[in-house]
Amino acid sequence: MAEVNCVRCGLVGPQLGRPPLRNELGERVFAHICGRCWAEWLKYQTALINHYGLDVREPQAREFLTANMEAYLFRTASTQDIDTSKEGTIGPPD
Repeated sequence: MAEVNCVRCGLVGPQLGRPPLRNELGERVFAHICGRCWAEWLKYQTALINHYGLDVREPQAREFLTANMEAYLFRTASTQDIDTSKEGTIGPPD
């Protein structure tokens, strides 16, 4: 299995088997994120979906998750906190 120098954790780890998305972000994840960090993101993504009651078929929800994926994996911004008082809404906590 191929390895990658992960930009998120700073360690050498197993590379994903293929890009997780069919776009530029998926290629960046494949080239720069290890399997361990990707697995951590998937858990966090599930928590975001559940806590905010997201319907991933909606463009606004997909944009929200994509922005949080980039922030989480590449540390480009702060990720959204999971605030159970905001279930069913998208947006930053008050």
